[in-house]
Amino acid sequence: MTETAADARARPRVGVSSCLLGEPVRFNGGHSRSRFLTDELGPHVDWVSYCPEMEIGLGAPRETLRLAVDGHLVSRSGSADHTAAMAALPLPAGLDGYVFKAKSPSCGIHGIARYGPDGQPSDHRGRGVFAQRLIARFPLLPVEDEGRLNDAVLREEFTERLFAFARLAALISASWEPRDLVSFHARHKLQLLAHDPVRYRGAGRIVAAAGSVPREVTEAAYRDVFLAALTTKASRGRHANALHHAFSRIGRRLGAQRRADLAARIESYRRGADPLSVPVAILAHYASDGELPWLAGQTYLEPFPAALRLRHNVPR
Repeated sequence: MTETAADARARPRVGVSSCLLGEPVRFNGGHSRSRFLTDELGPHVDWVSYCPEMEIGLGAPRETLRLAVDGHLVSRSGSADHTAAMAALPLPAGLDGYVFKAKSPSCGIHGIARYGPDGQPSDHRGRGVFAQRLIARFPLLPVEDEGRLNDAVLREEFTERLFAFARLAALISASWEPRDLVSFHARHKLQLLAHDPVRYRGAGRIVAAAGSVPREVTEAAYRDVFLAALTTKASRGRHANALHHAFSRIGRRLGAQRRADLAARIESYRRGADPLSVPVAILAHYASDGELPWLAGQTYLEPFPAALRLRHNVPR
């Protein structure tokens, strides 16, 4: 199995609330189309569209639903309880991520209103019934709602995890050999360092032992530590450390002027004066002539399609 073959299969397969793609499945018969999802992310992923409320036969338009304080999903009038039907829905498998409808009692993942017996909101600490089931079953799956994806930092973080998950899934689904895992881990070195240096080293130990333990043990262990590492926020300091690591690997191959310019750009990013895209673009330029194969192979340089135009913000 070659890296090229694995990457060719690494197109994310992403679950999404149907209304976000423009399907008229909302309670009022309308939709909540997200232009980022349909126009920007859509060309680079395969959507798996799903509306749990339609799947349990409610139709559109329909009476609005509420999340009760006891976790039940009920109609606004209180005349129907749809909790059991929602619990019986099969969960989708083989996904690399999921985008949920914000504020939905079925699909929302943050701050959903929970109603008491008096019909009044008790708090806003709930999570949609279907979303809760999916997240509990796949706790490391990249998930977000479309509202939070309006934030540039959260959008970048989710997209990075999405494509990393897909690359790992492509590796695992193939007949990988220990050398393939070694190559995969080496190509993700800077990306993992920017998120979680401790888990990066732990993943390295798993890779080193890949030929001496059962395949399924290695696969499960590496998958868990790799995905957990990417859930850790990549701070500006950790990004700067990863950039300096790259500098240390290639510095002797660069002339004095190029070394000074790269060091200055990394420092400017570390201080918050430049976005990450600036030092990364310089590294990518240096890697483009084929003289720095280790750097050229790093997923850190392009963790998601460049056409998405992310990475131009300064991480908080």
